[in-house]
Amino acid sequence: MSEKIRVVVDAMGGDEAPQVPVQGAVEAMQENANICITLVGKEDVIREELAKYQYDTERMNIVHAEEVIGFDEPPVMAVRKKKNSSIVVGMNLVKHGEADAFVSAGSTGAILVGGQFVIGRIKGVERAPLAPLIPTAKGPSLLIDCGANVDARSSHLLQFAQMGSIYMEHVVGIKNPKVAIVNIGAEEEKGNMLVKETYPLLKECKDINFVGSIEARDIPRGDADVIVCEAFVGNVILKLYEGLAGTLLKKVKEGLMSSLRSKIGALLIKPALKKTLKEFNTSDHGGAPLLGLKGLVVKTHGSSEPRDVKMGILQCVQFTEQKINEKIKENLTVE
Repeated sequence: MSEKIRVVVDAMGGDEAPQVPVQGAVEAMQENANICITLVGKEDVIREELAKYQYDTERMNIVHAEEVIGFDEPPVMAVRKKKNSSIVVGMNLVKHGEADAFVSAGSTGAILVGGQFVIGRIKGVERAPLAPLIPTAKGPSLLIDCGANVDARSSHLLQFAQMGSIYMEHVVGIKNPKVAIVNIGAEEEKGNMLVKETYPLLKECKDINFVGSIEARDIPRGDADVIVCEAFVGNVILKLYEGLAGTLLKKVKEGLMSSLRSKIGALLIKPALKKTLKEFNTSDHGGAPLLGLKGLVVKTHGSSEPRDVKMGILQCVQFTEQKINEKIKENLTVE
């Protein structure tokens, strides 16, 4: 039997904690017998929630953490002061080799700070990017970075491209993934100073399949597998994606329910529509990994549902089994 993958889950993280993270953890264990879960947070609250489920007690552990870092707290101060918070305690388990990965729907800022300063970066990694998979017409693409490094340099973006390529090839299974940099035009001479400095570095890098610039309108078409940008641009793209998807879905539902004829038509197209919408369901891909750390950290959405947490945990299994961190160490360009 292969060695168990040890995943720490922040039971206090997210809008619906502890219900959602606990249920997601139990469902992940039920789906994959090779996972051991450690739930971190207020022990009495966690035990009360766990009492609702049947699970393998030998693969479930609880580590008490009295404090919780809120979404509105200054991240650096919170991580420094709240040493007994679920985020800091959970990350320390990864740091000290007692777990392989940490999954949380908690404060993004605290998770980014904790990842960098509690777990630490792989030697040679200049910045650790947050990299979610986003749906496109051709399957998922990796958006890197979407929130961790607002003021990035060209050398950072080069490493993002390399780490993103490794992730897409070995976790998602896309051979020789296409890498593009977000730009305001397809021409090489276009873009701001950061893009102009980064473009030749990506073009010269032999470790990636660089296909040039990608405009925002071409991202949903799936013209690139790895979409490289600094975090300000990436976060705008991600939030626009989420907002537009929700708005379009709402308007489609309103249109289908607007008359008797449209309601009959809705019944006829429901199976096909459901199948199409499933292809654009980001929860199937898990959370956003913080790449380049000495241990795996996965951030799921604050409003995550149990399936999101479950898929984030299962994502950790493939990441660990494929030895992504080792591959990053071997293939990263260090300035």
